[in-house]
Amino acid sequence: MGTNEYTVEQIKHVSLSMFNKDFFSVYHGSISARLSSSSFLINKKDAILDAISKASLITLDCQKKDYRWSEANHDVAIHEHIYEAIPSAKYICYTMPPYATAYSLKHEKVSPADYFGQKVLGEVVVYDPKQSEDWLERAPHEIPRFFQKHDTHLLLVRGFGLISYDRDIIEMAKKVSILENSCRLLALSANL
Repeated sequence: MGTNEYTVEQIKHVSLSMFNKDFFSVYHGSISARLSSSSFLINKKDAILDAISKASLITLDCQKKDYRWSEANHDVAIHEHIYEAIPSAKYICYTMPPYATAYSLKHEKVSPADYFGQKVLGEVVVYDPKQSEDWLERAPHEIPRFFQKHDTHLLLVRGFGLISYDRDIIEMAKKVSILENSCRLLALSANL
């Protein structure tokens, strides 16, 4: 199995798992993998993230903006700018985990009360994009800037969702899952 086939299999596996946990929906979500210093693989805009195949992914070259860029997921500029700004980023995903996204609406930060949240994540800042009208134009620049200034692989954006990156796709998925579980436990314990 070549490198690209292995990468496709990893994305397929993690994407299905995240879809099954409601981190991706039919319309929200993107996942990508760096292939070289200037190219990466990302899901197409019409890809359903519980059934990723080689056909639902597209390879893009940052030095050649050809027709393929218009077939890529709408979050492509966010992924491109993170790869340019953070050389250690090998995988990136944009998810909308329901508890974490809901928690972001009313809090400035997530302070996990559970063991794994405290141990693995510590405190997670909630980024306020201010006005939402132009957020999608600003996001490709503000998100990498945030990652460059803060020692974290997770960015929880108020009302938008979670952007994460890592060198290891399983580590990335694990952190997303731990954050969602921490927010779920905080929400459930608030009613006790």
